[in-house]
Amino acid sequence: MAGKAPDWDPDAYDGFADLRLRPVLDLLARIGDLPEGRVIDLGCGTGTAGPELAARFAPRKILGVDSSKAMLKKAGSTGAYKRCDQADIATWEPGKAPALIFSNAALHCLSDHAELLPRLARFLAPGGTLAVQMPLQWYAPSHVLLRELAARMFPARFALEGAPAPVGTARQYWTWLAPLGDITLWETEYLQPLSAEPPAHPVRAFTQATAMRPFLAQMTEAEGAAFTRAYDAALTDAYPLLPDGAALLPLRRLFFVCVRPQSA
Repeated sequence: MAGKAPDWDPDAYDGFADLRLRPVLDLLARIGDLPEGRVIDLGCGTGTAGPELAARFAPRKILGVDSSKAMLKKAGSTGAYKRCDQADIATWEPGKAPALIFSNAALHCLSDHAELLPRLARFLAPGGTLAVQMPLQWYAPSHVLLRELAARMFPARFALEGAPAPVGTARQYWTWLAPLGDITLWETEYLQPLSAEPPAHPVRAFTQATAMRPFLAQMTEAEGAAFTRAYDAALTDAYPLLPDGAALLPLRRLFFVCVRPQSA
């Protein structure tokens, strides 16, 4: 059985770069004027948001922060960042108060959002903005099936019944952040067509680089292969294939933008 999860695979993650860019653009569209200061791409991954941030906020310094060395290497190759720092984003602190902390599809990997999100907001310069997008896929079949199959196939290894969702409700984020600034929240569901990826089910091809990682990390190669076959079969019922072998995947996302007061 594997131990520590391997580093992220940047190429596998970027196999769906266009899909991952859509929420970035929607979040950027809701960010207004910023005070002086840097822009932080927190949990920047492969740098999906970097070129968009650099174009929107030039000539500000754009800094990428991520825990993955492999992902940061690819982010750095975009040329969008002044600097890319390897750090645990759960405990990261800025050297100077930033104008914008932007985080796309990263903070759902962390716990204790009631403490984390207000802490990030307090780092901002007066008038600064915290802009966050997180997936809401915990109750989607793509993710429920992973938990159910893991618990059924490896019951001594995966006790996942009753595990809490990693992302709270919109009301919870409002409660945590409203005392710190002007907050706007919204949810969006994208109906995303995924191209055929034989022999993988298209949804498995999408989740393998993200949601499947912590499960596969706790399996041997043979166990992982059996688990993957079972997951492919289960996904075929949950997400029927279209005539060309593609599938439709509904993707729900939570967005919020918190603007700190000028007197903060």
